[in-house]
Amino acid sequence: MAAPDASDLKRRMEGALEAFRKELSGLRTGRASASLLEPVTVEAYGAKMHLKEVGTVSVPEPRLIVVQVWDRGMVKAVEKGIRDSGLGLNPQTEGQSIRVPLPDLTQERRKELAKVAHKYAEQARVAVRNVRRDGMDGLKKAEKAGDISQDEHKGLGEKVQALTDQYIKLVDDALAAKEKDIMQV
Repeated sequence: MAAPDASDLKRRMEGALEAFRKELSGLRTGRASASLLEPVTVEAYGAKMHLKEVGTVSVPEPRLIVVQVWDRGMVKAVEKGIRDSGLGLNPQTEGQSIRVPLPDLTQERRKELAKVAHKYAEQARVAVRNVRRDGMDGLKKAEKAGDISQDEHKGLGEKVQALTDQYIKLVDDALAAKEKDIMQV
């Protein structure tokens, strides 16, 4: 059992950071965006599916998102998925179309969005720490197997921790920037 590969750990931490940035991009400040509904999942055909797998999302106006559901039987499920998404949206059904007007960003709504951003950031930090844990476990196994010495284990462990700190800081920086963007009136 060789020591864990630093480039693999870095790649996995980068993946967690990119997923976080993608989630943040879905948190729109004032304008409607199709990416706002990307995290929404719908109970469809006995499984959880992403919204884009059951309909077309478009933005005809700056304050409105329209979801054109492909299967008429899925309209209620899509409406429920949007309502239960925690994004604070109130969809209105018109046949196979669902209109999702974006509420004006009140101070309360801005605080709500900031809380959602903090929740996403914490999930990203946990993902980065899980990668660190995997790396540390790999080092422990490699030392136990006699592949690396105790000193090498300590040195490599410090490198894994430094990498973790670097990615946690990147998550915090992205959160701070998004929070500033959200709170800007």
